[in-house]
Amino acid sequence: MDAAAKVVIAIEGLAIAYGRRRILEAVDLEIREGDFCFFIGPNGSGKTTLIRAILGMLRLRCGHLWLNPDTARLDRVGFVPQRSDLNTALPTTVREFVLLGLAGIPVRRQEQAERLQWALATVGLEALVGVDYWSLSGGQRQRTLVARALVRRPRLLILDEPTKGLDLPAEEAFVRLTADLNRQESLTLIFVSHDVALAARYATSVALFASGTVVFGSRDAVLTAENLERAYGEGMEISRHPSGFVAVHVGRAGESQ
Repeated sequence: MDAAAKVVIAIEGLAIAYGRRRILEAVDLEIREGDFCFFIGPNGSGKTTLIRAILGMLRLRCGHLWLNPDTARLDRVGFVPQRSDLNTALPTTVREFVLLGLAGIPVRRQEQAERLQWALATVGLEALVGVDYWSLSGGQRQRTLVARALVRRPRLLILDEPTKGLDLPAEEAFVRLTADLNRQESLTLIFVSHDVALAARYATSVALFASGTVVFGSRDAVLTAENLERAYGEGMEISRHPSGFVAVHVGRAGESQ
């Protein structure tokens, strides 16, 4: 993390509850411009809940959540959900699907075309602009979801388990795409994932969710054997190969994730 970079999101003492059931409490974190922040943790640990709060979809029980008005206002935030929220019975071209990302943003027709071209070129789908969205492969659909978020020209991009359901080659290609966006476009990224190895390889900062709490900090400070065992209930050890390959060894048997 770059300590001199602008703060994009600052959270202090945050608590969120559904009725009387507290999901998160005493959450403190600070995401800075250019961070590639991974939210990781077991199912039901509150990752998506915190994303919904950041997007203004949930009220806080207590605490403070501050969004930088220059880099995290509504029209500068792109969101990539786990899957398309479009009706499968509705014929939709890639062009039409991506332009849905401009809903609520007044953009002239010429600028719409420029944004569309840039977004599709960025994810490598410019040749499929007129193709039916539902005819795409799983990996192509996920890239189209990213393009729909990018057409807003965001400064903050939030991805909620975007690789769920993808095979390994498609997952690797997708994460490399997001890493390129982080590096080349200086996009601040929040990437929700269950994959500890992905976080260990790509993250600059990590928020590790477990039992209603969040441990936040730099990748190496958070992804320790002690923190991972507390979160997942079993021993984990991360090893790195000089080639860049990262493995997560689980339990005493040394099984790799």
